[in-house]
Amino acid sequence: MVFTKAISLDTKGFSDIIDITSSVISIVKQSTITSGLVTLFCPGSTGALTTIEYEDGVLQDLKDALERIAPSAIPYQHDARWGDGNGFSHVRAALMKPSLSIPLVSRRLTLGTWQQIVFIDFDNRGRHREIIVQIMGD
Repeated sequence: MVFTKAISLDTKGFSDIIDITSSVISIVKQSTITSGLVTLFCPGSTGALTTIEYEDGVLQDLKDALERIAPSAIPYQHDARWGDGNGFSHVRAALMKPSLSIPLVSRRLTLGTWQQIVFIDFDNRGRHREIIVQIMGD
């Protein structure tokens, strides 16, 4: 069986990190699937999904690490070609990835105690986003 829903978000951009755990849990509860796999996907090339402890310190640590890995204030070939200034956003999203899969056991996501599901918008402006949540199983 397959059950699909979407989560709608309005973001601020610039590594805006949004906890979507409760939205995903709500979608799991709407389905009749008890065991399987929950897959989340972000259409677009400047956003990513991951898990993290949703705590101010570690969220800032992640933002700082990404700034060191793919700095926002250096030249990117994408910016030279398109002039939109978001080359760093594309690189960060490619490194972090647009999808995430979590096992579903007895109608529960198998997340750790301090593990939340987050969407990160790396673009250089706010955007409206749709995160696709698909549950496959029995």
